[in-house]
Amino acid sequence: MKENIIKIAVAAALGLVAFTASAEDMYRGAWYAVPGASYMHTDSDLDAKNGGGAFIRLGKELSPKWDIQTGLGYNRASEDTGIVGASGHYKQTTLGVDALYMLSRDSFRPFLLTGLGVANNNVDYSIPAIQDKSKTSWLANIGVGAQYLINDSFGLQADVRQQWTRSNTKATGFDANGTVGNTLVNLGGIFRFGAPTPMPAAEPAPEAAPVAVEPAAPVVAEAEPAPAPVAEACKPSLETVTIAAEKLFGFDKSKLQEGAKPILDEVAAKIKANADIELIMVTGHTDRLGSDAYNQKLSERRANQVKAYLVSQGVDAGRLQAVGKGESEPVVACEGVKGSKKLIECLQPNRRVVISAEKQRETGCN
Repeated sequence: MKENIIKIAVAAALGLVAFTASAEDMYRGAWYAVPGASYMHTDSDLDAKNGGGAFIRLGKELSPKWDIQTGLGYNRASEDTGIVGASGHYKQTTLGVDALYMLSRDSFRPFLLTGLGVANNNVDYSIPAIQDKSKTSWLANIGVGAQYLINDSFGLQADVRQQWTRSNTKATGFDANGTVGNTLVNLGGIFRFGAPTPMPAAEPAPEAAPVAVEPAAPVVAEAEPAPAPVAEACKPSLETVTIAAEKLFGFDKSKLQEGAKPILDEVAAKIKANADIELIMVTGHTDRLGSDAYNQKLSERRANQVKAYLVSQGVDAGRLQAVGKGESEPVVACEGVKGSKKLIECLQPNRRVVISAEKQRETGCN
């Protein structure tokens, strides 16, 4: 049975490596706790039945690709030596640190893990002349698993791991002296804290337009030299539209919300009504929370999402160009603002998508 479990774990590892994480990254540097329960398939050398236990781990998102978890675990299984009169339990207490390589930062987060630590194996059997019932030794393990975030504060984590420790227990008709390998299946809840609290999407004011418009300077085309002055210069109707990110996306997300569609429908209608505009730039911006690399990717994904929606509403894709500026062009600095919630609120103007006309055909200017 143990061989089958190991084969399943290896197959799962290969499947996770092949997994292509096309989902958006959601790395925030959050801390989280993972309490849970374990099922233990014990090494055959221990002559114990399969057992169960519990664990508690503290985790930290170190980077977009790595997490670290440290924790305490306890498992117990009944004796199964077959020796007449024998009874008791095999008990294992562990303290270790695991490194998790995250294959995705979407809501579903498969990972590979490896870890080191210390373990106490207590072979507490009532066998005559049993020696070295308790042994504290090194611990090593590898495994595969996945997290699933139900919301920003809570999720689930499951993993399968092979764990190696040492036992020195010996007795007549029983020998568990050496390295023992237990297979553990763990399931727990994820309680995240220390991460920015998501802000609700801002509701548009009843009488206000859904977008803020900053008129750009009129573009005047040069007229060919003529004896008489040009009667009227070109007066293109160009405008720059700046939309707060909270009106389009959830906090730290790049999937358009339902409330974003009416706003972008209006923008699409304006673009289609101005056929003389050849190039429209869609630029995504973020605040400075998180790493530069992460914010750059998030801004690019948001700009591309807006572009894709405008195209779906009939805007010619050849007229649109999407770019991300990350956190490089802030509107406000918010220096000295303390507290994550206050800082998020202060940095709100930096989280935006700007839609601007960059090039216009010269019509009516000959």
